[in-house]
Amino acid sequence: MEPAKKLQTLPYVEQTEEKKGFLSQFNQLKVGVLPLPLYLVLAAIIYAASVYNQLPPDMIGGFAVIMVMGILLGDIGMKVPILKDIGGPAILALLVPSILVFYNLLNPASMEAVTTLMKTSNFLYLYISCLVAGSILGMNRTVLLQGFTRMFIPLVLGTLASVAAGVLVGSLFGYDMKHTFFYIIVPIIGGGIGEGILPLSLAYSQILGESAEIYVSQMIPAAVIGNIVAIICAGLMKNLGERKPELTGNGVLVKTKGGDGIKEETNINKPVDFSLMGAGLLIACSFFIFGGLAHKFLGIPGPVLMIVAATLVKCLQLMPAKMEQGAYHLYKFVSTSLTWPLMVGLGILYIPLEDVVKIVTPAYVVVCIAVVVAMVGTGYVVGKIMKMYPVDSAIVTGCHSGLGGTGDVAILSASNRMSLMPFAQVATRLGGASTVILATLLMKLLS
Repeated sequence: MEPAKKLQTLPYVEQTEEKKGFLSQFNQLKVGVLPLPLYLVLAAIIYAASVYNQLPPDMIGGFAVIMVMGILLGDIGMKVPILKDIGGPAILALLVPSILVFYNLLNPASMEAVTTLMKTSNFLYLYISCLVAGSILGMNRTVLLQGFTRMFIPLVLGTLASVAAGVLVGSLFGYDMKHTFFYIIVPIIGGGIGEGILPLSLAYSQILGESAEIYVSQMIPAAVIGNIVAIICAGLMKNLGERKPELTGNGVLVKTKGGDGIKEETNINKPVDFSLMGAGLLIACSFFIFGGLAHKFLGIPGPVLMIVAATLVKCLQLMPAKMEQGAYHLYKFVSTSLTWPLMVGLGILYIPLEDVVKIVTPAYVVVCIAVVVAMVGTGYVVGKIMKMYPVDSAIVTGCHSGLGGTGDVAILSASNRMSLMPFAQVATRLGGASTVILATLLMKLLS
């Protein structure tokens, strides 16, 4: 009888072990850094709160929504073949939320919370401030100076090449040269929606006499498509750098005799001190506020003045080393943990697919692609000639064809080079401001 009993219990034991094995494997699955079971619980809580209108309409609710979506989309984007090589996390984090808004699949409670976080609380500028202050203060001084002085040549030549390529390709497809320049090329290289398209729409309105909203809807599609192409180009450049390491500094712009200048700075290997990170947050906020204050007297865009101030502080060694360390570690935390969630918020509020769908044709897309590819390609070639790392030079130059600060974040995250944010901001802000001014003057002359 005893052997029979053993035979009867064996299938039960095997089933139990199979269940344990399955549960163990399930618990080992992750979404980003979160175990899958925990992620599902957290997502269910946030979704239920939004459905029953109990989601806080403030930063807490906003962070909950963008974090739960950003972690998932970033994780998927890094795992899907081909997509992961062209900036998949950035593309998914921007486009999927935009599609959800387009089809009204996000409930009002979620929209209100994200709007409060992104617009009322201005999370984008807090993010950029932390990146600019931390990356500049944590950078090698020599590399910083060489990068800023050398980047203007590929930026200027890239802009000229993009204009020439856009006009030429537009003419081949039957577009009027004036229309191509003012409504396709200029919006792409104008510095984004807030800093480029909105001022341009007001200028066009005053010159041509139509409502500013008409020009906004005509220009936004080009800017959005150009930004997506720039993200893909950044992903391809990252892939090129991985295959040919000699072409990239992995976030360093200028070649130096001592090797990788970023790795030479002293903050990377120091242990994280959370109290110093708090000081770093105050420093980042103060640089941003200084930029806005100085703008009142100098008329130069605040973000540009913020970069100039941080650069001067670093070059003149005015900041204590401990404070630089705190700002740098804060930058590392923000860039590592909050990039994909931030882009979810940007996709929800700043990527209007409805406007894009209205006027986009295959020829329109090809013109946009030509503008961005010319910009990035010129940055690569000129960077190589000027003894810069061509991959990193191309990525920074390509930021001039992104959606302002939004585009800088998406492009640099797609290429995993957030340390280039100061250079990207200069390319976007100065390049965009110059484009807006020149386009306005040209429109006035030709009208």
